[in-house]
Amino acid sequence: MNLSDSQTGGSVPRRVSAMEAVLSHLRSAIERGEYAVGDKLPSEAELCRSLEVSRPVLREALRALQTMGLTVSRTGKGTFVVSNGPVVDPTFGDYAASDLIEVRRHVEIPVAGYAAARRTPEDLDHLAHLLDRMERETDTTAWVAMDTLFHLAVAQAAQNPVFRRVIEEIRDALARQSAFLNELGGRREQSNREHRAIVEALIDGSEHDATEAMAHHLDRVETTLTAIVRPEGSESPDGPESTDTPTEGEPPE
Repeated sequence: MNLSDSQTGGSVPRRVSAMEAVLSHLRSAIERGEYAVGDKLPSEAELCRSLEVSRPVLREALRALQTMGLTVSRTGKGTFVVSNGPVVDPTFGDYAASDLIEVRRHVEIPVAGYAAARRTPEDLDHLAHLLDRMERETDTTAWVAMDTLFHLAVAQAAQNPVFRRVIEEIRDALARQSAFLNELGGRREQSNREHRAIVEALIDGSEHDATEAMAHHLDRVETTLTAIVRPEGSESPDGPESTDTPTEGEPPE
């Protein structure tokens, strides 16, 4: 099978990875009812043969389907369809995406302001070094690991151990969400720019700019996540998806 046949028409702003192509194909098949709720998906070996992809690529796509809430994996039994979508609130580790965003807005935005006021030269050196490494990194797994370290470093710069402890608690979920957004949303370069704006605000010691930069970063995270799980043209449980987009610095409603 030629996976490009499963992609929708129109131009795309970036190259679609093999994993995205597999995910798009399987998700479309589920949403069209080719695999109904309760059905078991073909085995990994069968899917690899029919889709002409490697097992690691297929497993990434299957994990994304599960994150979206479309399937569930049962040990020793296989992967089963549990929803035909669209999925509104995917789960990353132990936490729903909406819960993560809510907590991050209430914690990381003010933390960025505290960090701007309290950061030490050592904090700035560490953040600048980390950001330089992230901007050079091409491996998604390595970049995701540094992404979580970046947010921990901002919390550390706020000089309050409780803030760092909160970020540590959700660290695994943040990593899963980051990997998901980078694999399916092409977020890496945009995220690097947003991180750069945060670091520049910390260097300037501007609490206002730091909180604005972090708020904008979280807005973009939420917007990208929504675009992935509820593509344009799909309907939410409450009706058609709104096409309104938040203005810069203004949280989505």
